[in-house]
Order: sequence, then structure tokens, then C-alpha cells
Amino acid sequence: MTETGLPDNRVPVIRIPATPADANMGGSIFGGWIMSQVDIAGSIPAEIRAQGAIVTRAVDSFEFKKPVFVGDLISCYADIVAEGRTSITVKVTVYAQRRNGEKIEAVEVTEASLVYVAIDKNGRPRALP
Repeated sequence: MTETGLPDNRVPVIRIPATPADANMGGSIFGGWIMSQVDIAGSIPAEIRAQGAIVTRAVDSFEFKKPVFVGDLISCYADIVAEGRTSITVKVTVYAQRRNGEKIEAVEVTEASLVYVAIDKNGRPRALP
């Protein structure tokens, strides 16, 4: 881990702050908002690998490990972990950076596995190049 607590030698696919508009009545961030960010993050390496359009086929797993709060800066890391003829499985790990006194700490808050399928111009599955 780096001084910020994020993984060493890795660049997040996306980073976005959690805002009051994303919060639920309990003061933490809606799980659906985090799920949306995870889907966006996972789609980026999948679309690059597919060299074209993709769709989300399945969410194999989704684990909320810790809450995300207003003011947290989330960083989503995405890695392709498997490929089929038309499909790409991506693991997404999400960290939240938050202030803890004078320090900024990062905690792993979510982990998910998603499956994307490459599609042609008619929306039908196509083989990966």
C-alpha cells in the first residue's frame, strides 16, 4: 500500500467523490450508487479488450464490506480475470479514502465480479477479437 493506503503500482479505473445527493437516510451512500460506479469501472477494461461494444451480462458476486460516507473519495480498480468466446469477467475492488483526524486513510469497501459480453451492431453476442 502507498502512503494514501491505496494499492501500490496501480491506477484506479475511475475515482469519484461521494456527495450528499448519493446518501441514504442513514447517512451512508446508497448501495445502488456504488453498484453503478462498479459497473462503469468494470466496463472500461472489458470494452477495451472487446475492442467495441459490450453489455453487462451478469453480476456473479457483490460484497459490501464497509460503508461509504459523504465526502469519501472512491477509487475503483478493475482487472480482467477470465475470458470466454464472447464474454469477459472483471473483478472490481473499491476503496474509499477518508479523513481520519489529520491523516487520510483508505479502506476497501466493496468487491464485485461482473460478466460482460461483446456485442455486434445488432446487439447480438460476437466473438472476442
